[in-house]
Amino acid sequence: MSTNPTKTSETENVPAPGGEMLVLTPAAVKKLLVYQSENPEFQGKSFRIFIEGGGCSGFRYGFGFDDASEDDWSFEAGGLNVTVDPMSMQYLQGATVDFVDDLSGSGFLVKNPNAKTSCGCGSSFGG
Repeated sequence: MSTNPTKTSETENVPAPGGEMLVLTPAAVKKLLVYQSENPEFQGKSFRIFIEGGGCSGFRYGFGFDDASEDDWSFEAGGLNVTVDPMSMQYLQGATVDFVDDLSGSGFLVKNPNAKTSCGCGSSFGG
């Protein structure tokens, strides 16, 4: 499945299979494009967002640069190719991926309306 993003001035909004949006903020896209440009092994790859079992709440978010497969849901956000596998997409519908850099530290933050519980560090959730 593949779709094109609908752009707004604040975020990159992408219709998910259920009609809800998966959002990458401009800060997230900018940081990812920098990572990709600084690492030759990431060039030509898609940024993959995935869900896997683990973490203190049952599931955790995963990120990496990878080749897209035929079954993946793929789109472009601000010049960045993004890939999500079908199983993960069901947990990520309506989610926002952001990059934060503040006094608490820096990293990617997922705001997920599908998460019924989450851990204190924000890297895992329960469905």
